[in-house]
Amino acid sequence: MKTEMFSSLKVVHGVAVRSALSLAVSIAVATSFAAAPAEALAKTATATATAAKSEKKPARSTARAEKPARVAKTTLRAPKPAKAAKVAAADDDEDAPRASRKRRLAYRMEPHARRASVHAVTFQPRSPSVGQAFGLHDTPDSLALRSSVAYVVNQNTPETLFDKNSRAVVPIASITKLMTAMVVLDSHMPLTDEITVTDEDRDYEKFTGSRLAVGSVLNREDMLHIALMASENRAAAALSRYYPGGRPAFIAAMNAKAKSLGMTDTYFENSTGLTSQNVSSARDLVKMVNAAYQYPLIRKFSTDRSYDVFTGKRSLAYRSTNALVRNASWDIGLQKTGFINEAGECLVMQATIHGRPVVMVLLDSYGKYSRFADAGRLRSYLDTFGEPHIMSADMGGGGNP
Repeated sequence: MKTEMFSSLKVVHGVAVRSALSLAVSIAVATSFAAAPAEALAKTATATATAAKSEKKPARSTARAEKPARVAKTTLRAPKPAKAAKVAAADDDEDAPRASRKRRLAYRMEPHARRASVHAVTFQPRSPSVGQAFGLHDTPDSLALRSSVAYVVNQNTPETLFDKNSRAVVPIASITKLMTAMVVLDSHMPLTDEITVTDEDRDYEKFTGSRLAVGSVLNREDMLHIALMASENRAAAALSRYYPGGRPAFIAAMNAKAKSLGMTDTYFENSTGLTSQNVSSARDLVKMVNAAYQYPLIRKFSTDRSYDVFTGKRSLAYRSTNALVRNASWDIGLQKTGFINEAGECLVMQATIHGRPVVMVLLDSYGKYSRFADAGRLRSYLDTFGEPHIMSADMGGGGNP
């Protein structure tokens, strides 16, 4: 009797254990699929593995049910950089035409987030000029000039024909080379002397390049010619180095010459203009242009359209940086262009308009060709009206000082 009862109890106990395990597994699986987080799936896998010790068959089926946990983890992996690059490139094609596209792709891995981010990096725009930083471009004028400083005077009289911020002291870039040329010619050093370009003539401030390679040899006249006509910076640097007393003496002579001309707003730190420390005002530059106009070589060299030089190794063909000298409608007696970021696009000229010689100064113009367009607007204004036109916010009086 006891044996039969014990057997019955054993059977009932076995059934109860199996039912309890089946119920536990069912509840765990249902909970894992309802919540679907990776941690819950992992815990379910652990519970199932424990139950598998006593029940082999349910453990196998449960293990198969746990496979979605691995899939869920797989979806968290970062996309390959190569695929991301292709997507970014495709977006870039849609945003801009090929001719104007200038973008780079940079990849950055974020270790904690386990994902890669792709950034489109564009080239930085040009930094604002000094004139822009100080609001000179906000000065209104009826000609809608893109130069923040514009000054036109009658060369033969002290009459001011157009004035916009003529007293502002701003960087002048390669307009500097007019003073460089005067100091070179005032030294009366032989123009036939040969000058060699060295590492000292490289631009270590703006890191600009040059067609005049280190080791090139030209005579002083050719150096002066391409410095004025084509704004060759290494030529201007070499000329200052070959001055009696060297470059420091040359810079001192430049500032002394400016002082003797009454250029009280002007200071020079080098002979090329590749520094924002070379500064002047439009009124001072009229004085410098008038002084430079007295040198026949400066008039000739600055207005040449092209010139070839032989450096000892090869020939170089230079062209004028001023497109207006190739325009037959202009009668230009002297000119010089200039540009660095701090100065913007600059232009000074002596020109004859309807038989009247004028000196024109345009500084801090925004846009590669805007200074030439502004010169055209000023000439059209003088052709049509010819009356003094004062638009300067700081204008305190009329005429040249």
